[in-house]
Amino acid sequence: MPDNKTHVYLMPGMAANPSIFDGISLPSDQFETHRLEWFVPDKGMSLPEYAQKMCSYIDVPSPVLLGVSFGGMLVQEMARIMPIQKTIVVSSVKSKHELPKRMLFAKYTKVHKLLPTGLVNNVELLAKYAFGESVNKRLHLYEQYLSLRDKYYIDWSIDQIVNWDQEVPAANVVHIHGEKDTVFPISNIKDCIPVHNGTHTMIIHRYKWFNEHLPAIISQ
Repeated sequence: MPDNKTHVYLMPGMAANPSIFDGISLPSDQFETHRLEWFVPDKGMSLPEYAQKMCSYIDVPSPVLLGVSFGGMLVQEMARIMPIQKTIVVSSVKSKHELPKRMLFAKYTKVHKLLPTGLVNNVELLAKYAFGESVNKRLHLYEQYLSLRDKYYIDWSIDQIVNWDQEVPAANVVHIHGEKDTVFPISNIKDCIPVHNGTHTMIIHRYKWFNEHLPAIISQ
């Protein structure tokens, strides 16, 4: 029998594992979801080279890619390499012009290279990098979500984010963004679907919104 389902590949944010998508549930008669995972990049690997390798884990034609935060940047790079039905970015940016000023400042001063990333086993500090919020009340949850605590990977990720050079948003990208995102403030974002009171971690905490709206967004 032919597979008439839409295949949706989910890419988590920096240092996060696919359990951030545990609340996401799309109608199984229409969609097949797959979860992608970060791996530690080879030394000197560029983001496009990383995207090329990530594409090798996709074995269906013209899937839908959904990426969160840094994962949103990655899926846009992947969409340059392979045929994609649709790219959805959540809590992310579509070009370097949507990055906040502090990240642009880091690009030119290299101040991000001074961040204490050697403390990656300090989950509270890592969550501040990855999620942009204090985790005192939910520390046990973030210990579950943030499992890739390799210093080289963290350094590489931060460097790729602040140096991302995409000038113009790619075609066929749908952008979902929280109104209270502190990592990528919505004031810098153009052409997005806003989520009322959504934060940078809304894929976790507002999963009901996504379950309600994603089927129509994907099928449009």
